Amino acid sequence: MHQSDLATLYRRYIDCLNQQDWDNLGQYVHADASHNGTKLGVAGYRAMLENDYEQIPDLRFNIEILSCDAPMVASRLMFDCTPKGEFLGLAINGRKIKFAENVFYEFRDGKIINVWSVLDKVAIEAQL
Repeated sequence: MHQSDLATLYRRYIDCLNQQDWDNLGQYVHADASHNGTKLGVAGYRAMLENDYEQIPDLRFNIEILSCDAPMVASRLMFDCTPKGEFLGLAINGRKIKFAENVFYEFRDGKIINVWSVLDKVAIEAQL
């Protein structure tokens, strides 16, 4: 897959998440997808995202940095949101927080097969 095609595909995936278009998630997520080493498949991946939106109703994925080198995508996602209760073991309880997620994706057959993600918890702690 060409780098520009991969970038377009990734942006469509992020749009899918922001629209909570779970019925179309399988267009972007491989049946054997894993997140940080845990195999989830499409159903588990969807459940993870639905839980994220349950805990953070105003969740929105914003791409700050995007780099593609097929089959890999590296992205820095920015969040400005209001978790309802605990988040990453921190009592947020409805306070507005801003933080980043640094994430690597591996694509296979035009879909995300592996995701490795790290959230900037230190940035959140500094806001509390």
